Amino acid sequence: MTRQREPDEHLDLRGVRCPANSARALVRLECMDAGQLLEILVDDGEPIAHVPEALDEEGHRVVVQERAEAAWRLLVEVGG
Repeated sequence: MTRQREPDEHLDLRGVRCPANSARALVRLECMDAGQLLEILVDDGEPIAHVPEALDEEGHRVVVQERAEAAWRLLVEVGG
């Protein structure tokens, strides 16, 4: 079993509506180096439906998408 790396940065977007949550995540990812990991927390509903798709479209990779209590936890690898 491979051990998952710890995220390099964290971003809590709970309570942030679409499309602002995707925009904030993309801005943060642009400030990071390729291969780094960003942990993002988003709400259920529209955010979890749209944020991973927006990140993928911009060349980033969602490594983990899991339920985390009343939110969703995304672990995103910064694309090059």
